[in-house]
Amino acid sequence: MSAAKELRAYFQEAASWDADRAALAARTQRIAWVVAGAGWLCAVAAALALAFLSPLKTVTPYLIRVDSTTGLVDVVPQYTGTSQVSETITRYLLRHYVDVCERFAWATAEADYEECGAFNSPRRNQLWAAAWATSNPTSPLNIYKDGSSILVRITSVSFFQRANGVNDLAHVRYVKVKKTFDGAEVSSTQWIATLQYAYVEVSNDPRVRQWNPLGFRILEFRPEPETSVEARPVPASVGRTTP
Repeated sequence: MSAAKELRAYFQEAASWDADRAALAARTQRIAWVVAGAGWLCAVAAALALAFLSPLKTVTPYLIRVDSTTGLVDVVPQYTGTSQVSETITRYLLRHYVDVCERFAWATAEADYEECGAFNSPRRNQLWAAAWATSNPTSPLNIYKDGSSILVRITSVSFFQRANGVNDLAHVRYVKVKKTFDGAEVSSTQWIATLQYAYVEVSNDPRVRQWNPLGFRILEFRPEPETSVEARPVPASVGRTTP
């Protein structure tokens, strides 16, 4: 009987060891799951924090100016689209827009197309893309595929006011000279374009900002021919002055 009691006590003690080992394994597993859950929670929280902070991250280019006399360095203030722009700057931008968008040369065609689009409103850009599509018979890519080019000479820029007092319209007169691939002038046409413009918020696209840093936007552009003279040389002085 004594041996049986000792054997029963041994088995009971062995069973308690197994129970302790199983409890320890279960406790370790629970701790591991808690640690893993905490890790996943931190990762999700970090991802959400980055997602909420990403809209606040912007790249703002700026221009540093150095005075050639004193050597002083300062940062040129950026135009935000809210301050008043002088008529001289608007006149220049109108001239530049008509020049870039109405001229054509194979060497600069792609660059001129993109630069003109940087000034267009979304609606104007849709019309601009359709006008340049190769499926359009009147596309410059089809008309001048023989190597000919168009030179633009601005002759005048005139502003006029609406009845409600808003100043957002202008007339630009210019001459379009067609040249053959060897540079010979074959025709000249006088044009007048009516433009509606506005100053809007500057684009965040660095590529657009390099062409249009002031947020100048063309809303409407309606060119109309005034006269056409075939095979007449255009004087070099035409378009050098603006009344």
